[in-house]
Amino acid sequence: MDREFLTDLFADFGPVTIRRMFSGYGISADGINFALSLRAGLFFRADEVTIPDFEAEGSKPFQYSTRAKTVVVNSYWELPARLFDDSEEFVQWARAALAAAQRAKVKKRPKKRAASKVAPKKSVAKKTAGTAAKTTVRRAGKATRPPQLAERRRKRAHRSK
Repeated sequence: MDREFLTDLFADFGPVTIRRMFSGYGISADGINFALSLRAGLFFRADEVTIPDFEAEGSKPFQYSTRAKTVVVNSYWELPARLFDDSEEFVQWARAALAAAQRAKVKKRPKKRAASKVAPKKSVAKKTAGTAAKTTVRRAGKATRPPQLAERRRKRAHRSK
């Protein structure tokens, strides 16, 4: 499916954003991706509410093969072929897919950040009004490193071997 076909297909649904993704396109509305157009077909976002509709139509979830196994992605299901000819019902299915994507977005929790292994930085004392601020002047051209820094790096590299 090319971009023009997808634009025409979703015309009755409303404004969508179509972006290149994998071997096809990702289709989103209101910043939420709810459909994938790939070589294998058009796939809509699904969840526990909408999967029974896809199963009733004989659709299957999106799947792809790796060298080791076949991966089944239950969150995207193939759109029944009959819906390409019925724009009203297509829009209903597209709205249901967008709603499923919105529900999935609400379920996602922010990931916890891993505790940093680096010790926290020590607080820097504030300068008093009487202390003059230092200014650093950088010259254009090749940067040189102080010899002490190079020596420390050489010793560190030697120790780690």
